[in-house]
Amino acid sequence: MTRDEILAKVRATLVEALSVDDEEVTESAFLRKDLGAESIDFLDIVFRLEKAFGIKIAQDELIPRDIVQNPQYVAAGRLNADGLAALHRAMPHADLSAFSSNPRIDDLPDVFTVGTIVSFVQSKLGK
Repeated sequence: MTRDEILAKVRATLVEALSVDDEEVTESAFLRKDLGAESIDFLDIVFRLEKAFGIKIAQDELIPRDIVQNPQYVAAGRLNADGLAALHRAMPHADLSAFSSNPRIDDLPDVFTVGTIVSFVQSKLGK
């Protein structure tokens, strides 16, 4: 499956899950800021991606809670340097550069673009 084919399926999935127009779902669109995704929507998106691609996504795979809820990595709602390093290893599909400058846990969902989801699915498919 090519990246364009994955993008088309991800786009269709997000259009259904978020009730947005197809034209809004560009690779650079942010799920929360541009497409209006809320926390509960991420669960629905994961379920739909599993179904659309025939893959299994572990509960904490998209957003690694073992990192963002670990007191060794978190203080005052922010990730420390070790937490950021762990997050980079756990989320190689995500561009964390903007998040790294102000690593508030509550802002982590803001890193997800359509392209991030495509890259995540691509890695799950081994492409």
